Amino acid sequence: MKAVRLHAPGDLRLHDEPTPKPGIGETLVRVKAVGICGSDLHWFGQAGIGDAWLQKPLVLGHEFAGVIAEGPRQGERVVVDPAIPCNACEFCLQGNPNLCEHMRFAGHGAEDGALREYIAWPDECMFPLPDSLSDADGAMLEPLGVAIHAVDLAHLKAGMTVGVFGCGAIGLLIVQLARLSGAATIIATDRLVHRVEAAGSLGATKAILAEGGAEIQEVMAATGGCGVNIAFEVAGEQEAVEMSFTTVLPGGKVILVGIPANDITSFPASVARRKGLTIKMVRRMKHTYPRAIELVSTGLVDVRSLVTHRFPLVKAVEAFAVAQRREGIKVIIEM
Repeated sequence: MKAVRLHAPGDLRLHDEPTPKPGIGETLVRVKAVGICGSDLHWFGQAGIGDAWLQKPLVLGHEFAGVIAEGPRQGERVVVDPAIPCNACEFCLQGNPNLCEHMRFAGHGAEDGALREYIAWPDECMFPLPDSLSDADGAMLEPLGVAIHAVDLAHLKAGMTVGVFGCGAIGLLIVQLARLSGAATIIATDRLVHRVEAAGSLGATKAILAEGGAEIQEVMAATGGCGVNIAFEVAGEQEAVEMSFTTVLPGGKVILVGIPANDITSFPASVARRKGLTIKMVRRMKHTYPRAIELVSTGLVDVRSLVTHRFPLVKAVEAFAVAQRREGIKVIIEM
């Protein structure tokens, strides 16, 4: 089979490898579509993310859908949860498998991901993909799961005012979920014009181009000078973090979704303290696939319009270059 491995920063290579053999409780899946995530770009650009670094040539990719290749479910289309919790540690037993102490995650650390033609993965991580959804739609369910978890953490209520700072795929999905949750005002910002336009078309009541901090006044004006109840930082950039803390109102919440390149997030303690803010960090998701499938299959959330570029596996280097330049929104690699 064909597989793409990361050998060093910016060094992706196509390999011919044996097809993996499923272990106990695993199923062989023929991969059909893989999304390139912001965290994949950290691995691609820096050969690591946070405190995890490249240990061996690594197959990236954790947003994926495919077809079961053998066994009694052969031919069934599935979307695959990339996270394998231990189901035995304190955090798993408390219902927080996303915080598992022994988590295995596709395309992270020593665990090969989905940028290959076949992957063997636990049965419990597979969810049937409705015929109404394409393989690329299925790959988009993972970022939608992260967005769902972020909104869950925010306890968003009808009538609230929301800021979404960063309009990549997850930011645009949060915009849609905020609309579904009944947010009265949704203000979205991004540095890129095409992403600002996408935010406006997907439900933001005010979409603003971020230009050197001048957008802060626009955000405050859009809230009548009060600020937002909930600020979602979804860019992984310090400017978006500062925007969140500046524009959220006293007693509000800041939900930090983005992953900074230098593994440092900072904010003025005096502002957070005087405002009495609640600050939450988003760690992936927990059992959101059934909800994500329902939201997309019923047409309540649009993932399809977020896919702007498609490449075959053999052009993975070009696909990553396009994603790194932020030319579109979501880049998909199809087998």
